[in-house]
Amino acid sequence: MIGKAVGAALALVAATAAAGAQELRIGYMVTLSGGAAIIGQHSANGFRLGLEHEGWKQDGDKLAGLIRTRVFFADDQLKVETALREVDRFIKQHKVHVVAGLQWSNILMATVPVITEAKIPALGTVAGASPLSGAQCNPYLAVSSWNNDQLPEAMGILLNNDGIKTVYALVPNYQAGKDAIIGLERTYKGRVIDRSLFKLGETDFQVEISKLRARKPEAVFFFGPGAMGISFFKQWAASGAGRETRVYSVFTVDEITLPAIGDAALGSFVTSFWDAGSAAPANLRFVKEYTARFGHAPSLFAVTGYDGARMIADAVRKLNGHVDDGLGFARMLRKATFESPRGTLKINVNGFPIQDFYKQEVVRGARGVEIATRGVVLREHKDAYWEQCPPDKRH
Repeated sequence: MIGKAVGAALALVAATAAAGAQELRIGYMVTLSGGAAIIGQHSANGFRLGLEHEGWKQDGDKLAGLIRTRVFFADDQLKVETALREVDRFIKQHKVHVVAGLQWSNILMATVPVITEAKIPALGTVAGASPLSGAQCNPYLAVSSWNNDQLPEAMGILLNNDGIKTVYALVPNYQAGKDAIIGLERTYKGRVIDRSLFKLGETDFQVEISKLRARKPEAVFFFGPGAMGISFFKQWAASGAGRETRVYSVFTVDEITLPAIGDAALGSFVTSFWDAGSAAPANLRFVKEYTARFGHAPSLFAVTGYDGARMIADAVRKLNGHVDDGLGFARMLRKATFESPRGTLKINVNGFPIQDFYKQEVVRGARGVEIATRGVVLREHKDAYWEQCPPDKRH
């Protein structure tokens, strides 16, 4: 009997030690090399700041005061095959509890099945591939950023409000570009007279500009993050096309690209889910501390990275630090709510955000060329696909 009692006591001590040694392991993958690295860096910076605001500054610190945490960063190099290799490393070598980041829609589409097959949550902090919000929604997926259609839907309404009757669409030829056109056409009541789908990463738009000028649209709808957008606006201004046609863009003119684009973006319009000039306390804190920490102004990509980190911390609190149940972890990610730089964060039952969208204009202000918010286009907007998400995939 004594032997059994000692054995039971030792087992209890071992179990207690194991529980005390438990840690949360996070894999964070975005693009950190090449022309798209600036977007990935902003996303990773925002994610780091979000973790810091939740108590984590280095491996071993407790996130939300509850669980020691390690974070592994990876570069997808804007290649699906690299992304899949890094996800495999996260899962098999580092045994992570959640994979976050996932910057591009084609990468999100390719990696989510692999991540969720391992029964761990995928948290998209940049991309928002539309198929994953509807019929292909996955109970292990949550998104802190957007659905790809949403900003173009807001843009369609803005074009209607501005009385624009004809538009030429110019987008990259991949999932997000195709989603953008679908979203625009869902709300725009005028006529899309033509469209060009260019190669992802393209920086020479002379042919496209010549083609669209020949069609004489009232406006151009453009989507081209990072170096793509910088190149387009520079070439657009050099061509003189801006004297005839206004540019309305999404995911193109932001705090990352505007310093490089400069005057070439003046007079263009943007739709966004974040008002950088908001006086809300959560936004003032975020902008101030991000700028101090990283030496440059944050972008919307930094905001969604920041919110992704805080979603993880919120889920950890709701689970009281018990993160081994992947589906339970994913459910709590979808139930996350807190004051974000963009307002009160709300996640729909399909895992995608419900959020406001703003009209913004590029103007010359006191600080030079800057983005000014001109009002709300859509309030608490849900994506168009959430009702297609099967009931057993919702929570």
